[in-house]
Amino acid sequence: MIPAPVHAACPLALAVYGDAESEAGIDFRPTMGAATVTNSFKMVLDKGVVLDGIVMWTDGVARPHGSLMYKCPTGDVTGDELAACTVWEGVVYSADDQGNIALLPAEGVDAPKTLIFPDLGPSLQMSAAYGADGFSKVPWDAFLLKGCQE
Repeated sequence: MIPAPVHAACPLALAVYGDAESEAGIDFRPTMGAATVTNSFKMVLDKGVVLDGIVMWTDGVARPHGSLMYKCPTGDVTGDELAACTVWEGVVYSADDQGNIALLPAEGVDAPKTLIFPDLGPSLQMSAAYGADGFSKVPWDAFLLKGCQE
């Protein structure tokens, strides 16, 4: 009998995802105990364009509401300033090997096999990050788990 390879679980806070079509990638990072942000990540697109991502759970009907921002000002910013630099917003979903869809889990949970960002491509294509001075390859809405950061 030959033992099956053992794959160590990777917490979502250290997971690395990729999009096969555009080579876009997502690197999660720990939130360091942030009060409202449950997940933090960076999305790296072609031409070195980096989007900052956060997830906060909504009140009422609880959903992991994600936001991707491009070149947001730092420090004390207004809601209008944040809205101007937000290039995508929506619920972030996950999927397992059997195709079961769920909501994005908290950062300490094992990383799901697939992440789904509904309407990501069209939103990014209409953003200031796209075009001659930005990225040119639009990612699809699904990202596959590629590995775990050390």
